[in-house]
Amino acid sequence: MSVNYHTPVMLKETIDLLNVRYGKTYVDCTLGGGGHAKAILQVLGSGGWVLGIDQDESAIEAARIRLSEHQNIRCVKDNFRNLKKILSGPVDGILLDLGVSSHQIDAAERGFSIREDGPLDMRMDCSLPLTAETIVDHYDQEELARIFREYGEERFAGRVAKGIILARGTGDIKTTLQLKTIIEKAIPTWKKRESVTRIFQALRIAVNEELRSLETILKDAVDLLRPGGRLVVISYHSLEDRLVKHSLRQAKEEKKLKVLTKKPLTPSEAEIASNARARSAKLRAGERL
Repeated sequence: MSVNYHTPVMLKETIDLLNVRYGKTYVDCTLGGGGHAKAILQVLGSGGWVLGIDQDESAIEAARIRLSEHQNIRCVKDNFRNLKKILSGPVDGILLDLGVSSHQIDAAERGFSIREDGPLDMRMDCSLPLTAETIVDHYDQEELARIFREYGEERFAGRVAKGIILARGTGDIKTTLQLKTIIEKAIPTWKKRESVTRIFQALRIAVNEELRSLETILKDAVDLLRPGGRLVVISYHSLEDRLVKHSLRQAKEEKKLKVLTKKPLTPSEAEIASNARARSAKLRAGERL
């Protein structure tokens, strides 16, 4: 299996805030290509354990290859919202690097990219039944507009929804570039790229139920940490960051968590220059009391 490994976003900040220590146990809830997990394992050495979770089978396979030299990691294919069922006891650190992975974007056949043509899929777990094509071809105009407005925060949600309904008259909408063209025709020239990105984001969130899963894991993660254990979350858009911020604040009010990041950490200019994916990243962290 050939995979291009990308440098994890805010790697040093993540490892520092996780407070990785010899003999402890950590969970990477968004294993991806294994970049963050590899850095944790390098600090741990032979002491301690890492549990890596991802709902994408191809990500699990890639991570197993990349991390094959390490004996103290277990990779599990599952949705991180099931963490309470997966874990047998408390842990010392939990990491969430949210959103779509670079590997998923790079694979045109997965349907996440706005640059490459591919099927309107967008499933992180390819065993699930719902695809972006199903939503685009079968949901009514009102529901489409709601998804684009709520999950993409798209100003022209209604116009794009109407454009999709009209385009169905000439046949099914099956590919990413077909959808991109429809979006671009529906909105003003100066907003085309932003709107395409937001509509694709909204569909991806709807297909994978990302916000519902995030709400569950943020609540459960605090309870699964040992005293002194750390939760580190990297988000990439305002909906995610808002959920993380509110969850940490609530845990603080309940005297379960100490918030370590008064404001979210953001990547340096140098990191953004070398890794475009880092541009919108925000990192927040807390410590279990």
